[in-house]
Amino acid sequence: MSTLYDCSLPEDRQDGLAAAAGAVRSGRLVVIPTDTVYGIGCDAFDGGAVRALLEAKNRGPDMPVGVLVGSWTAIDGLVLSVPDHARKLVEAFWPGDLSIVLPHAPSLAWDLGQTRGTVMLRMPLHPVAIELLRDVGPMAVSSANRSGHPPAATAEEARDQLGESVAVYLDGGPTGDPVPSSIVDLTGSDPVLLREGAVSRQDVSDALGVEVLSPA
Repeated sequence: MSTLYDCSLPEDRQDGLAAAAGAVRSGRLVVIPTDTVYGIGCDAFDGGAVRALLEAKNRGPDMPVGVLVGSWTAIDGLVLSVPDHARKLVEAFWPGDLSIVLPHAPSLAWDLGQTRGTVMLRMPLHPVAIELLRDVGPMAVSSANRSGHPPAATAEEARDQLGESVAVYLDGGPTGDPVPSSIVDLTGSDPVLLREGAVSRQDVSDALGVEVLSPA
């Protein structure tokens, strides 16, 4: 049976974070607040848990899952290398609403879907999410909704869609307008804006000092 914790109450927050950490470590799913929309997440290195996440969303591996991290430095152990463009974006926008796509470190034993050797990384600007991530490490996280349905802006909306497939719901209050993160692809020679969301193309270009391209 799933449990919802009200993280606006100090005791509930402490209990909820402990329960969520235990769930992640045991291969179960949790719902967490982020600075964009609510996310459904699990241990990024547990392939069975990632498959359960995709099943809960009614989504296939052709739409891979991104990874949330709890610090700037976490990126170093997850990717093949960290180019200057990535450092500039991390310093300008993390924690915040920008996701970065890079070639992942080939030594990592994870299965996030059909990523073609890449990983999408973000550090969210939400204290509950960051505290959990710093406890359990990188998490595979996707928007907390079933495929084809609106993203959840509250924990209750997430629960209505995902139900008992999730072990722990952390309620951090409403997220506001459900605007997704922007996504920048740094796997090629030039940065490419795959999705313009909460961070504008111009802000990304200004941070990098170069014009960001659109997908071909």
